[in-house]
Amino acid sequence: MGATATLSTADLSVVPGGDVTCQVVVRNAGELVDQFTIDVVGDAASWSRAEPAVVNLNPGESAPVLVRFAPPRDARVHAGSVPFGVRVISREDPHGSVVEEGVVVVGAFTDVAAELVPAKAEGSRRAKFEVAVDNVGNAPAALRLRALDPEDELDFRLDRTEVVLPPGTTTFVRVQAKPRRTYLRGEPRRLPFQVEVTPEQGDPLLAQGTMVQRQLLPKWLVPALIALLLIAAALAALWFSVLAPAVKSAAREAMQQETRQIQEKADEAASAAGAAKDESKQAAANAGQALDALGIKPGDTSATPTLPKPPAAAAEGTPVTFRIDSTSAIVANAGTFTEVTFTPPDDKKTLLIKDIFFENAKGDTGTAQLVRDAGGTRSVIRVIGLGNFRDRDEHFQEPLRFQPGEKIVFRVSCQNPQPKGACTPSVVLNGRAQ
Repeated sequence: MGATATLSTADLSVVPGGDVTCQVVVRNAGELVDQFTIDVVGDAASWSRAEPAVVNLNPGESAPVLVRFAPPRDARVHAGSVPFGVRVISREDPHGSVVEEGVVVVGAFTDVAAELVPAKAEGSRRAKFEVAVDNVGNAPAALRLRALDPEDELDFRLDRTEVVLPPGTTTFVRVQAKPRRTYLRGEPRRLPFQVEVTPEQGDPLLAQGTMVQRQLLPKWLVPALIALLLIAAALAALWFSVLAPAVKSAAREAMQQETRQIQEKADEAASAAGAAKDESKQAAANAGQALDALGIKPGDTSATPTLPKPPAAAAEGTPVTFRIDSTSAIVANAGTFTEVTFTPPDDKKTLLIKDIFFENAKGDTGTAQLVRDAGGTRSVIRVIGLGNFRDRDEHFQEPLRFQPGEKIVFRVSCQNPQPKGACTPSVVLNGRAQ
C-alpha cells in the first residue's frame, strides 16, 4: 500500500467569492521514500487546490496538506451541495493511491440586472418596449415587475408581472406605454417612466425609459393638402378651357363613325341569319332521319352517356398530432435534465410541425427544452422557463421540418420546492407528415 489520507472534516460550507479550507493528513504507508501528488476531483476541482500540491515522505512519515475551496461569484457555480474527492497519488506505487470524499455546500447569492429596450421609443398613441431581465446569480430568482410614471401621464400594460428565472438566464417582458392625452398638432413631448423589478431578497431595480409622444396629424399633411388643391384647380381650368371642347368634337366624330359601322354589321347579320335559318331546317330534317334509322324517339334521354367524375385532388400530406408527457423529479442542480424521446411512427416521412402547445397545469418551476436529435447530433429548438406560463401556444409561419430518422427530445429540469413534488409538464405538436 503506497499511501493513506485522512480528512479533518468532510462537510464544508462556503459563500461564492469567499473560501473555506480543510486539512488532509497524508502518510507514506510503503517501505520506500515516495513522492505524493495531492489534487481535488469532482465538480469542485476547477475552484479548489491543495497547498502544497506535492509532498515527499519517508516510510511511515506523514504530513498535513491544506485543501482550499474558493468558488467564484458566478452563475455557472450553482448553489447547493457539491461532492468532491481529495486524491493522493503515489509516484512509486500508483495502484496504492487513495481518494477521500467529502461535500462542500455552496451558498446562494442573488444578482439581477434589468434594462429597457429600446430606452426611447416614439409614437402618437402608444409605444412598445421590452424589459430585458438577467439573472446572473447562482440560484433561481423570483421577480415582480411594475411600471411607474412620476408625472402620471401614461397608462401601462405588461404581458407579465411575475417571472422566475433560473441562474444564468435572461427573459424579456413586453411593456406598452399609452399617453392619457393626445393632441393634433404641436411639438413632440418627452414622457419619462420607470419599470421596477423587485426580487424576493434585495433592493428593487429601476429600468429607465422615455416615450416621445408625437402629434396625431403628420407634419407633411397640411402642405400636401395645399399642393393637392392647387393641382386640382389647375386641372379644372385646363379641362374647361382646352380639353372639354376637344373631347366633345372627338366624341361626336367617333359616334358617327361607330353608327355607320353598326349599320353595316346589322345588314350583314340579317343576311347571315336568313342563310342560317335555311341551314337549320335542313339539319333538323337530317337529324330526324338519323334518329328514325337508329330506332330512337325524339326526347328519349336513356341513351345519353354519363360523363365520368373528375378524380378528387390528393391531399398534401397526412395530418399528425402527438403529445409528449414528462414526469421529472426535483433536482438541486439546474443543469440536470430528465429526458423523454419521441420517435415518429413513420420513419420514412418528413414531419412538418406548424404548432407547438406547452402545458404546465401545476405551475411547476424549472426549465424545459425541446431538442432535435439527428443521428446523435442534438440542437436546441426552444428553451422556456416553466414558472413563466401555464399554457403557451406557438405557431410558425415556416414549419419546423424533421427529416426521416430524426427524433424529438423533451427535456425538463425540475426546480420545484420539496412540498410541491415532481414536475409534470407536457408538449403537444401538430402538423403534417409527407
